[in-house]
Amino acid sequence: MAQTLIGTVKALWRYPVKSMLGECVDQLMLTERGVWGDRAFALWDEQSQTIASAKNPRKWAPLLAFQSRLLTSSPTSTDPQVEITLPNGQVVASDCPEVNALISAALGREVQLVSAPPAQASIEHYWPEVEGTAHQDTVTQIVMPVGTFFDACPVHAISTATLARLQAISPTSNFDARRFRPNLVIQSAEGVEGFIDEGWVKHTLIVGEAARLRVFTGCPRCVMTTLPQADLPADLAILRTTAQHNRVIAGIRATVLQPGIMRCNDPIWLDIT
Repeated sequence: MAQTLIGTVKALWRYPVKSMLGECVDQLMLTERGVWGDRAFALWDEQSQTIASAKNPRKWAPLLAFQSRLLTSSPTSTDPQVEITLPNGQVVASDCPEVNALISAALGREVQLVSAPPAQASIEHYWPEVEGTAHQDTVTQIVMPVGTFFDACPVHAISTATLARLQAISPTSNFDARRFRPNLVIQSAEGVEGFIDEGWVKHTLIVGEAARLRVFTGCPRCVMTTLPQADLPADLAILRTTAQHNRVIAGIRATVLQPGIMRCNDPIWLDIT
């Protein structure tokens, strides 16, 4: 095998409820379906009959003021539970009888917290007027992969080299990895610069002792990267910079070739065979 050390695991993230803030953890269990506990839940919008997603910020930008945390520790559990912190600081568990009413009241829309995607479940995706993005100032529908709350792929990664390159192009913005909602942030090898991630497409990433990811495409970015969250302000330049200088691509999409545990500081190898 032709393997090259491309870096180490800088950070690991999972997002137990779709479009809510996630949690940074020391290790993640990679299963055949993706990161265990990632997008385990979502909100079903009664009015539009779609899954709530901040990709349509006109309706769902407030979701980024909610924090989600996985309560269940075992990947063998068939009934995972999450804890949600509402914008007012109130904490509610997914098995609380009042969970739907509390979230609906906080959002001002009737929603249900669900753990099983309806058939042909879809989200709404708003495309702003940014040169280089598709469908200018329109809302489109995206049907999610069957049985999941993912938009397109089970695992998303981004390198510090890509983030640093974007930061250098637009130094007044803050290209914090949280804006891109990756599962895996890769600390690039010393001296490596630029948009390196797409060079991994159609190759395999070996993370730690066992986990293997097959990179199948670069990751096109959306308006969600520009939205305010926590201490990060709204900034349309995040998407504009990515569009104008790298065809809206930042990071990679991947599928799971071999399950395993990914840990912070694990080495990451690129297998090009």
